[in-house]
Amino acid sequence: MRVSGGELRSREIHVPRGRSIRPTPGRVREALFSILGERVRGARVLDLFAGTGLIGFEALSRGAAHVTFVESHAPTAARIRAAAALLGVEDRATVVSARAERAAGAVAGPFDIVYADPPYADAPPSGAIGALRERGALAPGSLVVYEHRPGTPELAVDGLAVHRRSRYGDVALDFAGFADA
Repeated sequence: MRVSGGELRSREIHVPRGRSIRPTPGRVREALFSILGERVRGARVLDLFAGTGLIGFEALSRGAAHVTFVESHAPTAARIRAAAALLGVEDRATVVSARAERAAGAVAGPFDIVYADPPYADAPPSGAIGALRERGALAPGSLVVYEHRPGTPELAVDGLAVHRRSRYGDVALDFAGFADA
């Protein structure tokens, strides 16, 4: 997989073999970052369920100040760490090897953008998003982007409202925020 835009454009990210990682398709990544636009520049981003780390690396490539990658599979988290070093962005990246729910109670915020892309068979990560909010790890006006299969139940977090839905074939993106933020 390759980074599609920004300063790291065309740099390769190696996808671990033997795991059922489902990288976000290139056209979806392009659409996502087109929608996010300048909001990424200078942002602190949380990439939950990081997998390959490609979404986080795209954010760094496009000017994010810092990305925290959360990946529960330790060898995959180690690959993200190695990729950050290889790309020369390790000073702007933190890799946490933990389940999203556990990490949500510990990661350093506040985050401007949270990208949540759990395995499609899993329930929506409402608990993790709720925990981030509860502990003040979301910046005022933060944006939560939830990638899922169309028809999947929505995130169910008090005060979280979806303000944009986009569908790209078998992939849907919900853009949400908190009304009181």
